[in-house]
Amino acid sequence: MDTVKETPSSRFDRYDCSDGCPIEMALEQIAGKWKGLIIFHLMEETLRFNELARRVGKVTQRSLTKQLRELEAEKIINRKVYPVVPPKVEYSLTEKGRDLRQIITALEQWGLKYPR
Repeated sequence: MDTVKETPSSRFDRYDCSDGCPIEMALEQIAGKWKGLIIFHLMEETLRFNELARRVGKVTQRSLTKQLRELEAEKIINRKVYPVVPPKVEYSLTEKGRDLRQIITALEQWGLKYPR
């Protein structure tokens, strides 16, 4: 069954669903240097931009913003903007993002078992 491109971040216009197709589609949505850490830190609570930046580590504001926008476009995170001055923005996982909990936890366990 062919899947049609739904987001601008897709690598291909169509996926012909070879044996690895679902894996490629899944990895494409969460690929990025900081996305795994962003998802990990949002698993337990809703965070504002600066708190997320502190927890993720040595990420630039530009890189974090880009990765957050991509995760939002993939519907993995929610971005809630409050109409106040100064601006208040909070990030949380969507249901789709919460479905990644077991995967992120498994990656954490694998990383603990096989450190560099």
